[in-house]
Amino acid sequence: MAEQVKSGSQRSRKRVFSGIQPSGDMHLGNYLGAVKGWVQRQHERENFFCIVDLHAITVPQKPDELREQTRSLAAMLFAAGLDPKLCTLFVQGHVAAHSEGAWLLNCVTPLGWLERMTQYKDKSAKQESVSTGLLDYPVLMAADILLYDADEVPVGEDQKQHVELARDIAQRFNHLYGETFVVPEPVIPDTGARVMGLDNPTVKMSKTFAHIRGHVVRMLDEPKEMERSIMRAVTDSGKEIRFSNDPERAGVNNLLGIYKAVTGKSKQECENDFADARGYGDLKKRVAEVVVAELTPIRERYDELMADPAELDRLLAIGAEQAAAVSAPKLNEIKHKMGLTVPTGSGL
Repeated sequence: MAEQVKSGSQRSRKRVFSGIQPSGDMHLGNYLGAVKGWVQRQHERENFFCIVDLHAITVPQKPDELREQTRSLAAMLFAAGLDPKLCTLFVQGHVAAHSEGAWLLNCVTPLGWLERMTQYKDKSAKQESVSTGLLDYPVLMAADILLYDADEVPVGEDQKQHVELARDIAQRFNHLYGETFVVPEPVIPDTGARVMGLDNPTVKMSKTFAHIRGHVVRMLDEPKEMERSIMRAVTDSGKEIRFSNDPERAGVNNLLGIYKAVTGKSKQECENDFADARGYGDLKKRVAEVVVAELTPIRERYDELMADPAELDRLLAIGAEQAAAVSAPKLNEIKHKMGLTVPTGSGL
């Protein structure tokens, strides 16, 4: 029989699962808010980063665009510094245990649990017809998490309910079939920076508004375009370059926050760096310099990976193999406990 499931308290490191949907172009807010922190902390936890292409198709997609966006996101994450030797980065659709595990969990998940999901109700209300996949999205997400016995799942508030459902499914399965799953904890992460729109510092920098010129800095923008976007950033009529909670100074606060997140300096050190500045023009120029210096090597490495499909495939194959090494035995354990036959030599 498989050994008893181990939680993070019994492992040498906590296990963390993060899902990333391949949609839109990654921008500075995505990078500073999440990815830069993932790279810096990838040695502290046993991290599984999953590009959730199966989740993406719960709403209509253009196939060629989805394929391109999936590979583009993978290349960007590798280029930003996620290292296969330190973490596992893989495409969800490359690991069959996810879709098979979702079916098995479907069979222990009451329909009413899915119908109460806030996101399903919101999205279905906006469409004349919805796919079964949209309703079942949270069970696939539960399989993503539970197959890896993840201790922690970093999510935004909008996804917290789905992690709570994964907890409910894990507890129900454990009750029906015996201890099988670690019950995961949703974690609202302390983001590296909450980057606001350059054109409107009262709203979060978002892919939704990426079509508006000057709203975002895209990771793939040329340096001159990055500079132009930052130099056009909204500020105020003052001159003082200091952090402030004053809503009227949101633009300056946003630029200082970007500078702080990129450089890793303290608030006081950031303010000291601009003590002799002659105005907001100096602030914008220096922020543009550090952003360009930070993103240029990432963009160059991204271009190399996108120009070398074999290398990108090699890296993704490593991730899929690492993920399968954990998820396949777990899938066999689930099947065995539910009374299904499993391959000979599976260890069960």
